[in-house]
Amino acid sequence: MAKRGPTYTCQACGAVYHRWQGKCDACGTWSSLTEEAQAAPVPGARGSSGKARGRVFALETLKGETQDAPRIVSRIGELDRVTGGGFVPGSVLLIGGDPGIGKSTLLMQACAALANSGQRVVYVSGEESTGQVRLRAERMGLADAPVDLAAETNVEDIIATLGQGQRPALVVIDSIQTMWSGEVESAPGTVTQVRGSAQSLIRYAKTSGACLILVGHVTKDGQIAGPRVVEHMVDAVLSFEGEGAHSFRVLRGQKNRFGATDEIGVFEMTGKGLSEVSNPSALFLAGRDQAAPGAAVFAGVEGTRPVLVEIQALVSPTSLGTPRRAVVGWENSRLAMVLAVLETHGGLRLGQHDVYLNVAGGLRVNEPAADIAVAAALVSSLTGAILPNESVYFGEVALSGAIRPVSVAAARLREAAKLGFGAAFLPSGGADFGDGGGLNLRRFGHVTELVADIAARAPRRDVK
Repeated sequence: MAKRGPTYTCQACGAVYHRWQGKCDACGTWSSLTEEAQAAPVPGARGSSGKARGRVFALETLKGETQDAPRIVSRIGELDRVTGGGFVPGSVLLIGGDPGIGKSTLLMQACAALANSGQRVVYVSGEESTGQVRLRAERMGLADAPVDLAAETNVEDIIATLGQGQRPALVVIDSIQTMWSGEVESAPGTVTQVRGSAQSLIRYAKTSGACLILVGHVTKDGQIAGPRVVEHMVDAVLSFEGEGAHSFRVLRGQKNRFGATDEIGVFEMTGKGLSEVSNPSALFLAGRDQAAPGAAVFAGVEGTRPVLVEIQALVSPTSLGTPRRAVVGWENSRLAMVLAVLETHGGLRLGQHDVYLNVAGGLRVNEPAADIAVAAALVSSLTGAILPNESVYFGEVALSGAIRPVSVAAARLREAAKLGFGAAFLPSGGADFGDGGGLNLRRFGHVTELVADIAARAPRRDVK
């Protein structure tokens, strides 16, 4: 049998090549290919004839009795909301986030809460010593929680230790990039090691029934580092987001086989750790300037939770040949589309203006329902008109200039009414909400109607 040559694996995306090259064709990263040994063939995989051996298994139909997966409640409401009601025994979760965002803090609080309820919890740290982890627990007042703690990076040793005594209900590995397996001939942190270590730990979780949480590093773009195949191997992928200048943190579900996706949990960083925020809309709207132009309140929905957030825009004449477009918390391509619609159908001249857009509080908005709020903020900043203080905006702007209805409009209106808002600007189409929960509903069918309404509030001056 011919000997196979060496393989080169991209450490950024996991693509495999048979020869070295300076740039990875899959992700475009330079100098990321390293030579890695191939995995040894599984013994007994083939018979004497050279053909693969297998066993016959029974096939079933789609019809049958099903049961909801049991849950291990962490007693942290915002975390349970994102996971779908709690941890599922035998499931594997991958949580990523920027360094220092609070991943280890949140998991330590969850471990302490489960351990205090009588469950066996094991926290394995591959980046910090046990003394450092104890210091963090003391600062948060969790030193008395009966959490089993270890500082280890060898996967075989970890699995052997977990198999001793009572089966743990929860195992935290912090982080998966520091783990290594003796069965993989590669350096720790490489794509091959991360994939092999994750596979061994996932196999343990599925066979033992313990819930496993893997902490993952992130790249400079905010994506979870390592091969994307790990995200396909786990049952749930959670992303921990937040800005260093703000005290709140957002835990967002990107994938969940046992619950809804795009659900969020909101926390506030305090001296005692992370505290839950039961009303995130009030947090995001705190301290807003109601008398300044260029600010619109967007009634959004994150998962099943309606969230109100302020959209801030600044449109100023440019001194550059190419106007600047700066966006924080929204998509650059979406802003370019809204600007093009306002110029083409709204009659506004924005080509000689710098545009700055910000989602207040550091929240990242992903749904297209924010189009009308962004458009209102841009027109308000350009014209100098002050938008009504107690009003919210939501609706999708089409390329034709039409304002299209969005989903879950009733929940958006209820959240606005609960926080004391008196009016809502929404698309003319869609369902009839009656009195709209006590709100004064203003409906628009085209972006020209929105521009005309805001321009009528502007002070007397020429708009260019």
